[in-house]
Amino acid sequence: MRKLTGGVFAAVVIAAVTAGTPALQRDPQGSASRQAVTKAEYERWKAGQQTSLPSNWGRWGTDDEIGTLNLITPAKRKQAAALVKEGVSLSLAVDANTVKGIDNANPYDVVMLTTGSDRISVAHHGVAHTHLDSLAHHFDFAGAGYNGYKPDEALVMKQGHPKNSIYNVKNGVFTRGILLDLPRAKGLPYLEPGTPILIEDLEAAEKMAGVKVQPGDALFIRTGVWPYRAKFGPYARGRNGKAAGLDISVIPWLKQRDIAVLSMDQPIAVSPSEIPGGVHDFAMVALGIHLIDNSDPEAVAAKAAASKRWEFLLTFAPLPIRGATGSAVNPIATF
Repeated sequence: MRKLTGGVFAAVVIAAVTAGTPALQRDPQGSASRQAVTKAEYERWKAGQQTSLPSNWGRWGTDDEIGTLNLITPAKRKQAAALVKEGVSLSLAVDANTVKGIDNANPYDVVMLTTGSDRISVAHHGVAHTHLDSLAHHFDFAGAGYNGYKPDEALVMKQGHPKNSIYNVKNGVFTRGILLDLPRAKGLPYLEPGTPILIEDLEAAEKMAGVKVQPGDALFIRTGVWPYRAKFGPYARGRNGKAAGLDISVIPWLKQRDIAVLSMDQPIAVSPSEIPGGVHDFAMVALGIHLIDNSDPEAVAAKAAASKRWEFLLTFAPLPIRGATGSAVNPIATF
Protein backbone atom coordinates (compact mmCIF):
# COMPACT_ATOMS: atom_id res chain seq x y z
CA MET A 1 0.00 0.00 0.00
CA ARG A 2 1.44 3.37 -0.95
CA LYS A 3 1.09 6.58 1.02
CA LEU A 4 2.03 10.24 1.20
CA THR A 5 3.02 11.93 4.43
CA GLY A 6 2.73 15.29 6.16
CA GLY A 7 0.67 18.27 5.11
CA VAL A 8 0.96 17.39 1.41
CA PHE A 9 -0.64 14.04 2.16
CA ALA A 10 -3.56 15.61 4.00
CA ALA A 11 -4.20 18.15 1.26
CA VAL A 12 -4.09 15.51 -1.48
CA VAL A 13 -6.37 13.11 0.35
CA ILE A 14 -8.98 15.72 1.25
CA ALA A 15 -8.93 16.99 -2.32
CA ALA A 16 -9.27 13.43 -3.60
CA VAL A 17 -12.41 12.73 -1.61
CA THR A 18 -14.10 16.06 -2.32
CA ALA A 19 -13.17 16.90 -5.90
CA GLY A 20 -16.13 16.81 -8.22
CA THR A 21 -18.58 16.03 -5.44
CA PRO A 22 -21.94 17.84 -5.74
CA ALA A 23 -22.95 20.12 -2.89
CA LEU A 24 -24.22 18.10 0.03
CA GLN A 25 -27.87 18.38 1.05
CA ARG A 26 -28.32 19.16 4.72
CA ASP A 27 -30.65 17.41 7.14
CA PRO A 28 -32.53 19.29 9.90
CA GLN A 29 -29.71 18.62 12.37
CA GLY A 30 -27.13 20.23 10.15
CA SER A 31 -25.31 17.16 8.82
CA ALA A 32 -25.17 15.91 5.26
CA SER A 33 -27.92 13.57 4.10
CA ARG A 34 -25.67 12.17 1.38
CA GLN A 35 -22.03 11.10 1.63
CA ALA A 36 -19.18 12.52 -0.40
CA VAL A 37 -17.21 9.32 -0.98
CA THR A 38 -18.68 6.64 -3.22
CA LYS A 39 -18.40 2.92 -2.64
CA ALA A 40 -16.24 2.62 -5.76
CA GLU A 41 -13.84 5.25 -4.41
CA TYR A 42 -13.67 3.48 -1.07
CA GLU A 43 -12.85 0.19 -2.79
CA ARG A 44 -10.05 1.91 -4.72
CA TRP A 45 -8.67 3.17 -1.40
CA LYS A 46 -8.68 -0.38 -0.07
CA ALA A 47 -7.01 -1.76 -3.18
CA GLY A 48 -4.23 0.82 -2.96
CA GLN A 49 -5.03 2.17 -6.43
CA GLN A 50 -4.53 5.79 -5.35
CA THR A 51 -1.31 7.28 -4.00
CA SER A 52 -3.57 9.27 -1.68
CA LEU A 53 -4.74 6.13 0.15
CA PRO A 54 -4.41 7.03 3.84
CA SER A 55 -2.49 3.99 5.06
CA ASN A 56 -0.14 3.61 8.02
CA TRP A 57 1.24 0.25 6.87
CA GLY A 58 5.01 0.26 7.33
CA ARG A 59 5.06 3.65 9.02
CA TRP A 60 6.49 2.19 12.24
CA GLY A 61 8.17 -0.76 10.59
CA THR A 62 6.96 -3.92 8.88
CA ASP A 63 6.69 -5.78 12.19
CA ASP A 64 4.66 -3.13 14.02
CA GLU A 65 1.55 -4.43 15.83
CA ILE A 66 0.23 -1.40 17.74
CA GLY A 67 -0.41 1.17 15.01
CA THR A 68 -1.22 4.65 16.19
CA LEU A 69 -0.50 3.79 19.81
CA ASN A 70 3.08 4.53 18.70
CA LEU A 71 2.03 8.19 18.77
CA ILE A 72 1.65 8.07 22.56
CA THR A 73 5.20 9.08 23.36
CA PRO A 74 6.72 9.86 26.77
CA ALA A 75 6.23 13.55 25.96
CA LYS A 76 2.55 12.88 25.19
CA ARG A 77 2.10 11.10 28.52
CA LYS A 78 3.68 14.00 30.38
CA GLN A 79 1.34 16.41 28.59
CA ALA A 80 -1.61 14.24 29.61
CA ALA A 81 -0.49 14.01 33.24
CA ALA A 82 -0.30 17.81 33.44
CA LEU A 83 -4.04 17.99 32.67
CA VAL A 84 -4.92 16.66 36.12
CA LYS A 85 -5.92 19.76 38.10
CA GLU A 86 -8.80 18.62 40.34
CA GLY A 87 -8.09 14.91 40.77
CA VAL A 88 -11.68 14.04 39.75
CA SER A 89 -12.09 10.74 37.86
CA LEU A 90 -15.12 9.61 35.85
CA SER A 91 -15.80 6.42 33.92
CA LEU A 92 -16.43 6.43 30.18
CA ALA A 93 -17.88 2.90 30.19
CA VAL A 94 -21.51 1.88 30.04
CA ASP A 95 -22.68 -0.33 32.91
CA ALA A 96 -22.51 -4.05 32.18
CA ASN A 97 -25.82 -4.98 30.55
CA THR A 98 -27.14 -8.39 31.61
CA VAL A 99 -30.50 -8.09 29.82
CA LYS A 100 -30.85 -9.62 26.36
CA GLY A 101 -32.57 -7.32 23.91
CA ILE A 102 -32.73 -5.91 20.40
CA ASP A 103 -29.45 -4.08 21.00
CA ASN A 104 -27.82 -6.65 23.27
CA ALA A 105 -27.67 -10.06 21.63
CA ASN A 106 -24.93 -11.26 23.99
CA PRO A 107 -25.54 -9.91 27.52
CA TYR A 108 -23.04 -10.16 30.34
CA ASP A 109 -23.40 -13.45 32.20
CA VAL A 110 -22.83 -12.90 35.91
CA VAL A 111 -23.21 -16.03 38.05
CA MET A 112 -22.72 -16.06 41.81
CA LEU A 113 -20.81 -19.22 42.69
CA THR A 114 -20.71 -18.60 46.44
CA THR A 115 -21.37 -15.56 48.63
CA GLY A 116 -17.76 -14.52 48.00
CA SER A 117 -17.18 -15.78 44.46
CA ASP A 118 -18.67 -15.27 41.03
CA ARG A 119 -18.06 -15.94 37.36
CA ILE A 120 -18.37 -13.15 34.77
CA SER A 121 -18.31 -13.78 31.03
CA VAL A 122 -19.24 -11.81 27.94
CA ALA A 123 -18.96 -11.86 24.15
CA HIS A 124 -17.97 -8.21 24.17
CA HIS A 125 -17.92 -7.33 20.46
CA GLY A 126 -21.08 -5.76 19.08
CA VAL A 127 -23.31 -2.80 19.87
CA ALA A 128 -23.95 -3.19 23.60
CA HIS A 129 -20.76 -3.33 25.66
CA THR A 130 -17.87 -0.92 26.08
CA HIS A 131 -14.89 -2.75 24.63
CA LEU A 132 -11.52 -2.23 22.95
CA ASP A 133 -10.98 -3.72 19.51
CA SER A 134 -7.51 -5.06 18.86
CA LEU A 135 -5.94 -4.73 15.41
CA ALA A 136 -6.68 -8.44 14.93
CA HIS A 137 -10.42 -7.78 14.98
CA HIS A 138 -10.94 -7.11 11.29
CA PHE A 139 -9.43 -8.17 7.96
CA ASP A 140 -10.69 -6.13 5.06
CA PHE A 141 -7.85 -5.77 2.54
CA ALA A 142 -7.80 -9.00 0.51
CA GLY A 143 -7.95 -10.96 3.75
CA ALA A 144 -5.27 -8.88 5.43
CA GLY A 145 -5.45 -6.85 8.61
CA TYR A 146 -3.29 -4.00 9.87
CA ASN A 147 0.24 -3.90 8.43
CA GLY A 148 -0.51 -6.77 6.07
CA TYR A 149 -1.08 -9.46 8.71
CA LYS A 150 -3.00 -12.41 7.20
CA PRO A 151 -4.21 -14.86 9.83
CA ASP A 152 -4.06 -18.63 9.47
CA GLU A 153 -7.64 -19.53 10.41
CA ALA A 154 -6.82 -23.04 11.63
CA LEU A 155 -4.02 -21.73 13.84
CA VAL A 156 -6.11 -18.84 15.16
CA MET A 157 -8.99 -21.11 16.12
CA LYS A 158 -6.58 -23.21 18.18
CA GLN A 159 -4.52 -20.58 19.95
CA GLY A 160 -5.63 -17.09 18.93
CA HIS A 161 -3.82 -14.49 16.85
CA PRO A 162 -0.01 -14.55 16.87
CA LYS A 163 0.04 -10.90 15.75
CA ASN A 164 -1.96 -7.70 16.39
CA SER A 165 -3.79 -9.14 19.40
CA ILE A 166 -5.05 -7.24 22.42
CA TYR A 167 -2.07 -8.52 24.41
CA ASN A 168 -0.01 -5.78 22.76
CA VAL A 169 -1.89 -3.23 24.90
CA LYS A 170 -1.13 -5.03 28.19
CA ASN A 171 0.78 -2.04 29.56
CA GLY A 172 -2.24 0.19 29.13
CA VAL A 173 -2.94 3.56 27.54
CA PHE A 174 -2.12 6.87 29.24
CA THR A 175 -2.71 9.90 27.03
CA ARG A 176 -4.72 13.06 26.49
CA GLY A 177 -8.41 12.40 25.99
CA ILE A 178 -10.68 14.81 24.15
CA LEU A 179 -14.47 14.69 24.11
CA LEU A 180 -16.25 16.19 21.10
CA ASP A 181 -19.89 16.64 22.07
CA LEU A 182 -21.77 16.77 18.76
CA PRO A 183 -25.29 17.29 20.16
CA ARG A 184 -24.17 20.07 22.50
CA ALA A 185 -22.38 21.82 19.63
CA LYS A 186 -25.67 21.74 17.69
CA GLY A 187 -27.83 22.74 20.66
CA LEU A 188 -29.50 19.31 20.76
CA PRO A 189 -29.98 16.64 23.43
CA TYR A 190 -28.89 13.89 21.01
CA LEU A 191 -28.38 13.18 17.32
CA GLU A 192 -31.24 11.40 15.62
CA PRO A 193 -30.59 7.85 14.40
CA GLY A 194 -29.09 7.83 10.93
CA THR A 195 -27.41 11.23 11.27
CA PRO A 196 -24.08 11.30 9.38
CA ILE A 197 -21.19 13.06 11.09
CA LEU A 198 -18.90 15.08 8.81
CA ILE A 199 -15.52 16.74 9.24
CA GLU A 200 -17.22 20.11 9.66
CA ASP A 201 -19.32 18.69 12.51
CA LEU A 202 -16.19 17.48 14.31
CA GLU A 203 -14.46 20.82 13.80
CA ALA A 204 -17.53 22.73 15.01
CA ALA A 205 -17.40 20.66 18.22
CA GLU A 206 -13.68 21.42 18.51
CA LYS A 207 -14.42 25.11 18.19
CA MET A 208 -17.11 24.95 20.87
CA ALA A 209 -14.72 23.11 23.19
CA GLY A 210 -11.74 25.33 22.44
CA VAL A 211 -9.50 22.35 21.71
CA LYS A 212 -7.86 20.81 18.66
CA VAL A 213 -7.37 17.08 18.26
CA GLN A 214 -3.63 16.38 17.98
CA PRO A 215 -1.33 13.41 17.37
CA GLY A 216 -1.50 10.79 20.09
CA ASP A 217 -4.87 11.91 21.45
CA ALA A 218 -7.71 9.57 22.37
CA LEU A 219 -10.80 11.01 20.69
CA PHE A 220 -14.24 10.36 22.22
CA ILE A 221 -17.27 11.36 20.17
CA ARG A 222 -20.65 11.85 21.85
CA THR A 223 -23.82 11.41 19.79
CA GLY A 224 -26.20 11.16 22.75
CA VAL A 225 -27.21 7.55 22.18
CA TRP A 226 -27.75 6.82 25.87
CA PRO A 227 -30.22 9.67 26.59
CA TYR A 228 -31.96 8.80 23.31
CA ARG A 229 -32.21 5.14 24.37
CA ALA A 230 -33.45 6.14 27.83
CA LYS A 231 -36.25 8.18 26.23
CA PHE A 232 -37.30 5.90 23.38
CA GLY A 233 -36.09 2.47 24.50
CA PRO A 234 -33.64 -0.01 22.99
CA TYR A 235 -33.31 0.03 19.22
CA ALA A 236 -31.29 -1.87 16.63
CA ARG A 237 -27.90 -0.34 15.88
CA GLY A 238 -24.82 -1.44 14.02
CA ARG A 239 -24.17 -1.80 10.30
CA ASN A 240 -27.71 -0.95 9.35
CA GLY A 241 -27.71 2.85 9.13
CA LYS A 242 -30.02 3.15 12.13
CA ALA A 243 -27.64 5.06 14.35
CA ALA A 244 -25.77 8.33 14.13
CA GLY A 245 -22.29 7.64 12.81
CA LEU A 246 -19.15 8.91 11.18
CA ASP A 247 -19.45 9.52 7.46
CA ILE A 248 -16.80 7.81 5.36
CA SER A 249 -15.45 11.23 4.35
CA VAL A 250 -13.91 11.72 7.82
CA ILE A 251 -11.18 9.13 7.14
CA PRO A 252 -8.64 11.67 5.77
CA TRP A 253 -9.31 13.87 8.82
CA LEU A 254 -8.64 10.99 11.20
CA LYS A 255 -5.37 10.33 9.41
CA GLN A 256 -4.42 14.02 9.30
CA ARG A 257 -5.02 14.46 13.05
CA ASP A 258 -3.09 11.25 13.84
CA ILE A 259 -5.33 10.15 16.70
CA ALA A 260 -4.16 7.19 18.77
CA VAL A 261 -7.55 5.88 19.92
CA LEU A 262 -11.07 6.46 18.58
CA SER A 263 -14.25 5.98 20.58
CA MET A 264 -17.96 6.69 20.18
CA ASP A 265 -21.03 6.09 22.31
CA GLN A 266 -22.26 4.15 19.29
CA PRO A 267 -20.55 1.14 17.78
CA ILE A 268 -18.02 2.70 15.40
CA ALA A 269 -19.15 0.15 12.83
CA VAL A 270 -22.23 2.26 12.15
CA SER A 271 -22.05 4.34 9.01
CA PRO A 272 -25.23 5.92 7.66
CA SER A 273 -24.22 5.34 4.05
CA GLU A 274 -23.84 2.70 1.37
CA ILE A 275 -20.57 1.67 3.07
CA PRO A 276 -21.71 0.25 6.42
CA GLY A 277 -18.82 -0.04 8.81
CA GLY A 278 -16.47 1.79 6.49
CA VAL A 279 -14.85 4.04 9.09
CA HIS A 280 -14.53 1.19 11.61
CA ASP A 281 -12.85 -1.11 9.11
CA PHE A 282 -10.60 1.44 7.47
CA ALA A 283 -9.49 3.04 10.73
CA MET A 284 -8.48 -0.32 12.12
CA VAL A 285 -7.00 -2.02 9.07
CA ALA A 286 -5.40 0.85 7.14
CA LEU A 287 -4.64 3.33 9.91
CA GLY A 288 -3.98 0.97 12.82
CA ILE A 289 -6.28 2.82 15.23
CA HIS A 290 -7.50 0.91 18.28
CA LEU A 291 -11.23 1.47 18.71
CA ILE A 292 -13.36 1.68 21.84
CA ASP A 293 -16.95 0.92 20.90
CA ASN A 294 -20.04 1.87 22.90
CA SER A 295 -18.48 4.18 25.45
CA ASP A 296 -20.69 6.22 27.78
CA PRO A 297 -19.49 9.85 27.88
CA GLU A 298 -22.57 11.30 29.60
CA ALA A 299 -20.96 11.96 33.00
CA VAL A 300 -17.79 13.26 31.39
CA ALA A 301 -19.82 15.50 29.07
CA ALA A 302 -21.68 17.01 32.02
CA LYS A 303 -18.41 17.59 33.87
CA ALA A 304 -16.72 19.04 30.78
CA ALA A 305 -19.60 21.43 30.12
CA ALA A 306 -19.70 22.59 33.75
CA SER A 307 -15.95 23.15 33.98
CA LYS A 308 -15.49 24.20 30.33
CA ARG A 309 -12.71 21.65 30.01
CA TRP A 310 -13.05 19.12 27.22
CA GLU A 311 -9.60 17.59 27.58
CA PHE A 312 -8.49 15.22 30.34
CA LEU A 313 -6.09 12.46 31.26
CA LEU A 314 -7.37 9.24 29.69
CA THR A 315 -6.30 5.88 31.12
CA PHE A 316 -7.38 2.31 30.45
CA ALA A 317 -5.98 -1.18 30.04
CA PRO A 318 -7.48 -4.35 28.55
CA LEU A 319 -7.30 -7.83 30.01
CA PRO A 320 -3.85 -9.25 29.09
CA ILE A 321 -5.08 -12.17 26.99
CA ARG A 322 -2.69 -13.50 24.36
CA GLY A 323 -4.21 -13.88 20.90
CA ALA A 324 -7.49 -12.08 21.71
CA THR A 325 -9.36 -9.82 19.29
CA GLY A 326 -10.43 -7.39 22.00
CA SER A 327 -11.38 -6.90 25.60
CA ALA A 328 -14.05 -5.33 27.74
CA VAL A 329 -12.57 -2.11 29.07
CA ASN A 330 -13.34 0.75 31.47
CA PRO A 331 -11.78 4.01 30.24
CA ILE A 332 -11.25 6.63 32.95
CA ALA A 333 -11.19 10.41 32.44
CA THR A 334 -9.36 12.35 35.14
CA PHE A 335 -9.74 16.14 35.35
